[in-house]
Amino acid sequence: MTGIIVVGVDGSETAQMAAEAASDIALALGTSLHVVTAFDNDRTEVFGTGSDRKIVSGADDAEEIARNSAASLNAQNLRIEYFAVKGSPAQALVKQAETYRARMIVVGNKRMQGLGRVLGNVASHVAHHAPCDVLIAKTDDIPSSKREGRQ
Repeated sequence: MTGIIVVGVDGSETAQMAAEAASDIALALGTSLHVVTAFDNDRTEVFGTGSDRKIVSGADDAEEIARNSAASLNAQNLRIEYFAVKGSPAQALVKQAETYRARMIVVGNKRMQGLGRVLGNVASHVAHHAPCDVLIAKTDDIPSSKREGRQ
């Protein structure tokens, strides 16, 4: 099968859950995986909320987050590349998919409830602007075994 799977990460546990889902899909489809972290100029950005927060300042930090996420996937027989892409998270995912003619973008569903749903979010923007299929992985309900550090 041709094409790549694109997934965005920001260092949060929920983004890593989306990356794991994307890795499973890429492996099943026989495609490669692009792990992307967005950055906007060289300003400091805060992603996430509460204890699920990551501060990213510039391309170097974004690339490190993407590299660490990619390295933690440990998917044998899967080609994984990582990228820091300038723009908002949604713009970066769409840009990556357009540039590499992706087959699919995988995003998490965290923050797709209440006002966030009406006002827009990464998943909504990607779904409306993607040049390919979009899969929304369930990442808003972390199983108790993962919260407690068990696999």
